[in-house]
Amino acid sequence: MATLREIRRRITGVKNTQKITKAMKMVAASRLRRAQEAIVSARPYARKLGELLRHLVTKVDVNLNPLLVGREPRTVLLVVVTADRGLCGSFNSNIIKAAVHRLGTQGDIVTQVMTIGRKSSDFFGKRKFDVVSKHSGIFSDLDFDHARSFVQEMSEGYLEGRFDKVDVIYNEFKSVIQQRIVVEQLLPIPAEETQQSKNLRGLSQVDYIYEPSSAEIVNALVPRHLNFQMWRILLESNAAEQGARMTAMDNATENARELIRDLTLKFNNARQASITKELLEIVSGAEALKAS
Repeated sequence: MATLREIRRRITGVKNTQKITKAMKMVAASRLRRAQEAIVSARPYARKLGELLRHLVTKVDVNLNPLLVGREPRTVLLVVVTADRGLCGSFNSNIIKAAVHRLGTQGDIVTQVMTIGRKSSDFFGKRKFDVVSKHSGIFSDLDFDHARSFVQEMSEGYLEGRFDKVDVIYNEFKSVIQQRIVVEQLLPIPAEETQQSKNLRGLSQVDYIYEPSSAEIVNALVPRHLNFQMWRILLESNAAEQGARMTAMDNATENARELIRDLTLKFNNARQASITKELLEIVSGAEALKAS
């Protein structure tokens, strides 16, 4: 049975841990607010940019831009986006499990991995996966230049024929307590994003006059579209990470509170048993003196 000193020491340790988890929850809540504002602001622009591109490609030959032309996928690049830090529940492990499962179901297709985030870099770097590049430490100072550099690396590999398809797997932010794992094709720009503009509400009834030409505008919009889609993915993952960390730290704080309550009850029971034992010893000693 634990002594009173050991129980008191453990209660103190749990209280200190509770202070840390409570502080981390507050920090995550502050970062989540900013991250949520960023992703809510980015989604309309990304959606409208995609709609405009889908409308334009119906007017031009897609073969004019190699990033729009699909080919038989013999080599696939899977971009895995995780966090740089832990303490966010199952945020990282769920993404890694989904990525490993997808890599295992590719059949005869050669799969390569590009990691964004320290957790995925550490996991895939220590195992027998074909990791073409690793990127860590970007979420502490997230910038649009990161998205641009990632897209440039993917586009160069696609144009050089090192891989025929680029998929991105990441956590999409739904709410503070909900994140959804999404696998999204980035290259080539999917056919459903380039050949269904007539199904979009209102676009089939509107046409535009393009200057200098629709083909030049498409070539200008394609890299901008890819850059901003990658930026949106990074913002989604960042907001989802902060939401997951806030929830995990809130649960940890509540668990610490329950543990403190249980330890306090255990401490009181042990102290009562100790006092009872001392009283019994005193009474027994007094009775022994009377008997003698």
